[in-house]
Amino acid sequence: MSHQQIVVVEDEPDILEVLSYNLKREGFEVTTSLDGAKGLDLIQQKMPDLALLDLMLPGMDGLDICRHLKSNAHTRHIPIIMVTAKGEESDVVLGLGIGADDYIAKPFSPKELIARVKAVLRRSATSESQTQKDRIAVDGLVVDASKYKVSLDEREIKLTATEFRLLHYLASHPGRVFSREQLLDHGFGNDAVVVDRNIDVHIRAIRKKIGGDQHFIETIRGVGYRFKDLG
Repeated sequence: MSHQQIVVVEDEPDILEVLSYNLKREGFEVTTSLDGAKGLDLIQQKMPDLALLDLMLPGMDGLDICRHLKSNAHTRHIPIIMVTAKGEESDVVLGLGIGADDYIAKPFSPKELIARVKAVLRRSATSESQTQKDRIAVDGLVVDASKYKVSLDEREIKLTATEFRLLHYLASHPGRVFSREQLLDHGFGNDAVVVDRNIDVHIRAIRKKIGGDQHFIETIRGVGYRFKDLG
């Protein structure tokens, strides 16, 4: 049994019951709240292993809770999954931009819910310093930061500096969704004034250079990109 603690903040009782039931069945200890402000207090009190937040909540919405948690040194380490409804893509992007780790859209299956929760918990168990490895190897793809070199099945792949930074950053966080804004900040920094679509251009270039049927970088429609979690 897991015994990891999860706080669920959801204002629809039926959905809250489904979330709580399926998480408890997997061995998680679950505490719930129907109200945003009370949910924030609960998270700060319990300091759970993960928080599951609905976007639309009375009192304080999920984005406000996420922003508050991530701005506090004592709670910023708590992984957050946003629960969204269709048509809230812009809010998903904003949520990821302020620190949410993943999102799950309604309606969702219990299997998908548990898979997302376990994936986020698995990733958060590794600190940022451990995750940002110098050398990443997965399915024949090797990204070596110490040598600034990329290869697939021992075939060297020539990437530009920006392409390398983007690939290494994504590969360092397998399974985590990043918005284009987040990737812009990491891939370009303050070196140049660029537009949002430049990320798409660089991702296409990386995919083309890698070639073959290996789709390491997944497009998350309306949100951004993630490196496929093969762990």
